[in-house]
Amino acid sequence: MINTEIKPFSATAYKEGKFVDITEADVLGKWAVFFFYPADFTFVCPTELGDLADHYADLQSRGVEVFSVSTDTHFTHKAWHDSSDTIGKINYFMVGDQAGNITNNFNVMREGQGLANRATFLIDPQGVIQAMEITAEGIGREAEDLMRKVKAAQYVASHPGEVCPAKWKEGEATLTPSLDLVGKI
Repeated sequence: MINTEIKPFSATAYKEGKFVDITEADVLGKWAVFFFYPADFTFVCPTELGDLADHYADLQSRGVEVFSVSTDTHFTHKAWHDSSDTIGKINYFMVGDQAGNITNNFNVMREGQGLANRATFLIDPQGVIQAMEITAEGIGREAEDLMRKVKAAQYVASHPGEVCPAKWKEGEATLTPSLDLVGKI
C-alpha cells in the first residue's frame, strides 16, 4: 500500500456537532491521517482516539487533517461523542463507514466480522500513502509516535535526497544516502 494513491470514496462524518459529507477530494491538497479502529463504545479504541484528540491541534498546525474511521454509522459516532468525556473532546472527522467501502479500500476489513483492524495511514497532499501501521486488537497506538512519523514524512518530502534514521526527532541530523555511507553506519 505504500506509495499507492487512495481510492475514491464518499461517506458521512460527524465533526464538531455536524454531519458532513466527505470524499477523497477533501483529502487531496493536504496531509491526512486515516485512523481506523474496530468499533465505538469499546475499550482500547477510546484511549487511542482520546490520545489522538490531545494531539489534533499539533497535527493541524502541521497542515494535517485527521479522519477516524470505523464501520459504525455517523449517528453512532455522534451518540458516542455526546456520551463520553474522552470522545467528547474530539474535533476531527469521525467517519461512518457502515458499508465498509473505505475500510476495504485500505484493505483493513476483518474477514467475516464487518470491523476494521486497528490501522493508521499517513497520506501526502497528492493522496499517496507514505506510512502505515496495523496492530493486533489488544495493542493500542500512540499519537506521539504518529507525530514523529508525520514530521519525518514532511521533512523527507521537503528535502529530496535526505532520509530520516531510526529514532529521528525534528531538528536532528538526517542522512544523505550515498556510496560513501555504505558499510559506515
